[in-house]
Amino acid sequence: MSPEAAPLAERLARQIASGGPISVGHYMGEANQHYYATRDPLGADGDFTTAPEISQMFGELIGLALADVWLRSGRRPDPAYVELGPGRGTLAADALRAMERAALAPKLHLVETSPTLRDRQKALLPHVIHHDSVDGLPDKGPLLVVANEFFDALPVRQCIRVGDEWRERVVIRREAEGRFMAVPGYRRIESGLPPIAGQGEDGAILEVPIVGAGIAYALAQRIARQGGAAILIDYGYEGPAFGDTLQAVKAHKFADPFADPGEVDLTTHVDFTVLGNMARQAGLRVYGPVEQGAYLRRLGIDARAAQLAQTSPARAVEVEAARARLTDADAMGTLFKVMAWTQPDWADPAGFDG
Repeated sequence: MSPEAAPLAERLARQIASGGPISVGHYMGEANQHYYATRDPLGADGDFTTAPEISQMFGELIGLALADVWLRSGRRPDPAYVELGPGRGTLAADALRAMERAALAPKLHLVETSPTLRDRQKALLPHVIHHDSVDGLPDKGPLLVVANEFFDALPVRQCIRVGDEWRERVVIRREAEGRFMAVPGYRRIESGLPPIAGQGEDGAILEVPIVGAGIAYALAQRIARQGGAAILIDYGYEGPAFGDTLQAVKAHKFADPFADPGEVDLTTHVDFTVLGNMARQAGLRVYGPVEQGAYLRRLGIDARAAQLAQTSPARAVEVEAARARLTDADAMGTLFKVMAWTQPDWADPAGFDG
């Protein structure tokens, strides 16, 4: 166990020793809160790279997609650009620059809890207004929302089939190795599982994104009341489905999710069906999910790449490599999905037609 991980690992161990096993969701939440609060995890020197860091094209096209739906919906006054989990602020900077070319200059609101990342965002975007949660967002004017690789980092409830019953998956300490491990809990889960649970075999795992569903519903209610649109991008699937998708990344390589809590990035694959259902319950229209590669091509990434290569011939190879990484099936093009929400009286967003 690395020395810097010891304080959080020891605190979790004390929790387990005094109160018994903790849920996988609790473990994930504690670990990621510490992880994001204490570092900038992005880029070559960090643990992972997100789409906005790969190329300006990504943020520009997202910004133009939001500007387009705003324009075709009647240019509603006092719009706010909102981003959940905005990293370094790169996507927001690229999106706002593209929006400005479309005569849209929304106020900037970022939902971010990490002091380290807030400082990075403030340096890049001096006029930013920060919020700890969606509850603090402006309550007047339409919201133009982006959530790129946000929902995957939220804690999920893991449930495991043991014989003829379902139990919550919990975390215990492995004293001999100085690590943690997940095991079935003792209490039977009586309710709250999707109908597919009845088909589960012994050892099957279901992930229930309770935290993500709550945030999605709160955000959707805001959009329903105030108007606007949201674009959600993440790696995920259309559930419900069985499977343990909890994974850890450190230094751009997969790691043990139950070692060095707070020093590795923990994520799970996003169930887009849950996100869509939350939006529908709030009265919104839902589009997708569609594959990221197809979505970006419909928005014009090929033309934008050609334009950038023509403008800066020395960067042509770099631009093409970035375009391929964002859209190719063997890179991010298929694994990552895109979903959009709109208030019913807003126009349909671009990128989701056949």
